[in-house]
Amino acid sequence: MNPAHESKHFFLAGPAGQLEAVLWTPTGRAPTMVSVVCHPHPLFGGTLHNKVVYNATKSLDALGLAVLRFNFRGTGRSEGKHDRGEGERDDVRAALDFLASEFPDRPVLVAGFSFGCWVGLRVGCEDERVKLLIGLGTPVNSTDFSFLQRCAKPKLFVHGSEDQFGDPAKLRVLVDSLPGENQLVVVDDADHFFAGKIDQLNSAIISWMGDKVSISS
Repeated sequence: MNPAHESKHFFLAGPAGQLEAVLWTPTGRAPTMVSVVCHPHPLFGGTLHNKVVYNATKSLDALGLAVLRFNFRGTGRSEGKHDRGEGERDDVRAALDFLASEFPDRPVLVAGFSFGCWVGLRVGCEDERVKLLIGLGTPVNSTDFSFLQRCAKPKLFVHGSEDQFGDPAKLRVLVDSLPGENQLVVVDDADHFFAGKIDQLNSAIISWMGDKVSISS
């Protein structure tokens, strides 16, 4: 279930300068859905090469999606300066614009890990092109996710039972209060980074996505 893909490392035009990006596209056919995966906090080492981001990308690739990862402004080889999650929303919008130009009229999924969950889901809730949302390691302890109360799009949250930045009980209360279709998968004994539990993260994504996209061999 892991189709061959073409990998393109390039720069896309962002509002604060060029953004370093990697695009995986299924080989030999057009994807029926496209996605962007947003990385964790750049001031604490987060980049598009983060292990959780990479594995989420692999899971979506296995389902036949085109998957875009990019470095937020000021990260890696991306231009600009870190903007505490405000300007980074415009970076996500630039990524969505790129996907729309490359794959017109395809439904879009936005996924994000930690800081990338906060930034990516805020944009994804507002953008009509985005149909599905995935939050990984949602940092509810110190970050305001009240914007989700106005978002009825289908959402999956995958979280570690020992996540040090997001109390699972607090996240459960939030998820249960949200409109629309929402699922929370708590991975036993997993920390914020899903150390040693990446397989369960992948399985949660693939299981949830199974009835939402055609799986091609």
